[in-house]
Amino acid sequence: MKSTIPDTGVPITPPTGNGGDRQEASLHGETLLRLRDYVVEGNIPEGGRVPERQLCEMLGISRTPLREALKVLAAEGLIELLPNRGARVRQLSQRDLEELFDVMAGLESLAGRLACEAITDAEITAIEQLHYEMYGHYLHRDMHGYFQANQRIHESIVAAARNETLKTAYANFAGRIRRVRYSANFARKRQRWAEAMREHEAVLDALRRRAASELSDILFQHLRNKRTAAIEHLTEPREDAPASP
Repeated sequence: MKSTIPDTGVPITPPTGNGGDRQEASLHGETLLRLRDYVVEGNIPEGGRVPERQLCEMLGISRTPLREALKVLAAEGLIELLPNRGARVRQLSQRDLEELFDVMAGLESLAGRLACEAITDAEITAIEQLHYEMYGHYLHRDMHGYFQANQRIHESIVAAARNETLKTAYANFAGRIRRVRYSANFARKRQRWAEAMREHEAVLDALRRRAASELSDILFQHLRNKRTAAIEHLTEPREDAPASP
């Protein structure tokens, strides 16, 4: 016997989705996350071709889901799709980095100012928890965990700004510099990593006090410092590079 909506006699239609659809969506999401991390963490060199066969074997998937994930990373700006020639990691010039980080600095500065006007106590508590999680990863020299928590903190501040236009613009530019933002922590033999932690302490302090102008300035300078480290890391000689004659 079919159930009906009370007082109407209208049958209740069961959901049409199935477990297979959910499983496929979950697999796609996991593939995308693992592939994004693989690229962001520098496992393929700047400008290098994406080794599709190797990645399929590593991820245990076929070419079709891999290429679907690559399309997403291309839309995020991490890779470039080459007509009939696969894909390669996007290579950014020094000028590209300067411009992108300046835009990101402006967006995060605005997000911090707006967030102080709208953020709830519960949201601040959640960001505090992320901060302590990030600090734990820092102490254990776990760059992967540190970076994940770090990005969630920045995204949480942007979300707290309650501005969808800002959120969309931020997501667009964040994808394009995610890889170099990760690698910048290795500049100057981890000195930048320690600096970033101190800056995040200041971010959290200003956010707790809802000091809008102060937080805006801190976030702007935080991105400027990250830009300097990213460019330094881009131009410093690689340890595995052959010595100059």
